[in-house]
Amino acid sequence: MVHTPISLNSPKNSKTSKVEGIKERSNFLREPLATELLEDTTHLSEDAVQILKFHGSYQQDNRDNRVKGQEKDYQFMLRTRNPGGLIPPQLYLTLDQLSVEYGNNTLRVTTRQGFQVHGILKKNLKTVLSAIVRNMGSTLGACGDLNRNVMAPAAPFKNRPEYQYAYEYAKNIADLLTPQTGAYYEIWLDGEKVITGEENPAVKAARQRNGNGNLIADKEEPIYGEHYMPRKFKCSVTVPGDNSIDVYTHDVSLVVITDDGGELTGFNVLAGGGLGRTHNKEETFTRMADPIGYVAKEDVYDLVKAIVATQRDYGDRFNRHHARMKYLIHDWGVEKFRETVESYFGKSLQPFKPLPAWKYQDFLGWHEQGDGNLFLGISVENGRVKDEGDFQLKTALRKIIQQFELPMALTANHNIILSEIEPQWQEEIEAIFDSHGVQTRPGQINPLIRYSMACPALPTCSLAVTESERVIPSIIERIEALLKQLGMEEEHFVIRMTGCPNGCARPYMAELGFVGSFRETYQIWLGGSPNQTRLAQPYIDKLPIAELETFFEPIFVNFKENKLTGESFGDFCDRLGFDALREFAAHYTRPDEEPALAPDHSKGRKNQHRVSILDDLFILLKQASQAENRPMNQIVAEALEAYFANQKQ
Repeated sequence: MVHTPISLNSPKNSKTSKVEGIKERSNFLREPLATELLEDTTHLSEDAVQILKFHGSYQQDNRDNRVKGQEKDYQFMLRTRNPGGLIPPQLYLTLDQLSVEYGNNTLRVTTRQGFQVHGILKKNLKTVLSAIVRNMGSTLGACGDLNRNVMAPAAPFKNRPEYQYAYEYAKNIADLLTPQTGAYYEIWLDGEKVITGEENPAVKAARQRNGNGNLIADKEEPIYGEHYMPRKFKCSVTVPGDNSIDVYTHDVSLVVITDDGGELTGFNVLAGGGLGRTHNKEETFTRMADPIGYVAKEDVYDLVKAIVATQRDYGDRFNRHHARMKYLIHDWGVEKFRETVESYFGKSLQPFKPLPAWKYQDFLGWHEQGDGNLFLGISVENGRVKDEGDFQLKTALRKIIQQFELPMALTANHNIILSEIEPQWQEEIEAIFDSHGVQTRPGQINPLIRYSMACPALPTCSLAVTESERVIPSIIERIEALLKQLGMEEEHFVIRMTGCPNGCARPYMAELGFVGSFRETYQIWLGGSPNQTRLAQPYIDKLPIAELETFFEPIFVNFKENKLTGESFGDFCDRLGFDALREFAAHYTRPDEEPALAPDHSKGRKNQHRVSILDDLFILLKQASQAENRPMNQIVAEALEAYFANQKQ
C-alpha cells in the first residue's frame, strides 16, 4: 500500500497563504532572520518574525508603553522546548539568571510545560538563546508551524513504569519531530552543534525510514519539507486515568498500554483535538480528540510520522483559520482520516483498548517517589515565578536548587514539581519555602486559585483584546466573596481565563471559562467537567466584568438549590442545560429586595441611581438581555434615549 503525497502545487493547494511563501523562501528557517539579526534595529520585519517563531521566540511590545507617534517598546519572548516538562537544575538556574539580566525578572510556566522568558531586547536575543542551549536547554520548535513541546504527566514516579514510559516516549517523539535544519545552530551558536543528550537509535532509524511516501525525499527536512506544517501541531503522552495534561485537547495523544507485568505493549491513539477559535467566525470551533485506534510499541514512531504526513499533505495551507488538524478530521470524518493515515502507515490500526475514567491530578504537596526519595508539587499562581512583597517564590526556588541541585518538572496547569528529594532534606526545604511566603501544603491553597489558569494576555501578547493574568486574582476574589455571601463558601470549581479566543489557558475545557471578547468584556463558557473530559459551551457572548456578581448570582443560587449530591458546578450546568439556567435567571430576584436594574460599574464606581421596575417588565428585560447577549443597562439606556429623542420632536 503506497501513498503519493499531495503536492503544494496540486489543485487542492493552488492557493496558499502568505506564510507558506515566507517558509518556502526561508531556506529552511534561515532567512530573512539571520540577516536581520545582524542589523542595528530594535525589531524584525514581519517575514523574519514568522521564521523566528520556529526558533522558539515571539516578537512583542509592551502595550502599556504605547504612545501615539512613537516607536513601540519592542521586546521578545523566548519559550523553552522540554518534553514532559523536565528542567535540569543547571538549566533552571540559567533561566533564572537570564530573566534577571535580560528579561523582566520573572519566569512564566506555560500550559504546555515549558518556561517563557519575557522582556528580552533584540540585541540580547542571541546571548540569551545560546546560553539556554549551552545549559541543557532548547527553544527549537517551541513555536511555529511544526510539532510543539510534547507533554507528559510531570509526576516522577519511579515505581510506576507507565509514568516512566510516558516520559520516555514524549522525549522520543519530540526528538523524532524536531526540525533537522542546521539553521538553529548556525544562527544562534555560529554553527556549533551542542549535543545535550544521545538520540535513541530507534528514533533516528524511524526518521530515515520511508516505507509509504511519508517522507519528502532529498530534503533537509525529511518529515516536514520546506513548508513544514500548515499550522502548529501538538502531541502528548499520558497513562490511563491520568488527565493532568488535558488529553482531549491535542492534535495527537498517546496513552501508554502495559500488560499485567507492567511491560509496555503499545499505545491507544487519539487525534483531532484543538481549542483555538475566532469570535464571530462559526467556521472556527473547539474540538475534542477522537479515539483512532491502538498501535504496537514497535510501530508507534511510524504511526506518528503517518499522522504528521496526513496533516502535512492535506491540511489547509490557504486559510490559516482552518489549518489545524481538527478541521481536517471534522471535514473528512474519523473513518476517512484513519484510512489515509493507514495508507501512509502501511498497515491497519488495531481497535482502541478500554481505558479507566480520566481524572485530573495536580500532584501538589509531598509524595513518595517510589525509590526512597520524595517529590514536592508547588502551586504557582498563573505560572508566574516571581518575587512580590512577602511572596518570594523566585528567591526560594533559586536557594533550594542551588543548595540541593534538584531537577524540576513543569506541569500542564503551570505548577512546578521538585523531585529527587532525599527525606532528610524535607524539613529544610519546607522551612525555606515557609520563610519566603510559599505554601507547600495543598490544604492551605485557595481551591479556586489551585484549579484556575490564565494566559499572560496584556501587556505583552499582541492577540489579547483584554486582561487575563493581571485581572484573574481580583475575579477570583469577587467570585469567592459572592459564594460566601450565598452561603456557598465550600464550593469550588475549575476557572480558566484567556484574553482572546485562541484558548492558550484551555478555558473551553473548564467548568467556568472567561474568554476575552472586548475591553473588560468576556464571553462566558459553562459546563466543562472537573476532570476536563467534556467541552464547555458558550453561555453569553459579552459580559462586562463589572456585572460579574449580578450575572453569576442567579446561576450560583440555582446550583445551590438544585444540584445533586456531590455534583460539581460544571456537571450541574451540563445536566440542567442552558435553557433551564436562563429561565431560572430570568425569574430570579434577590430575597432582600424588589426587582431592580443591575448596578452599572462600567465607569469603575458604583451606580449612584437605582430605578425599580415592575416584576413583569424586569422579566421581559432580563429575557431580552439573555437572548441578545447584551447588558440590561444597555437595553434600558437605548430605550430611554429613543423615548427622549421622540419627546423632542
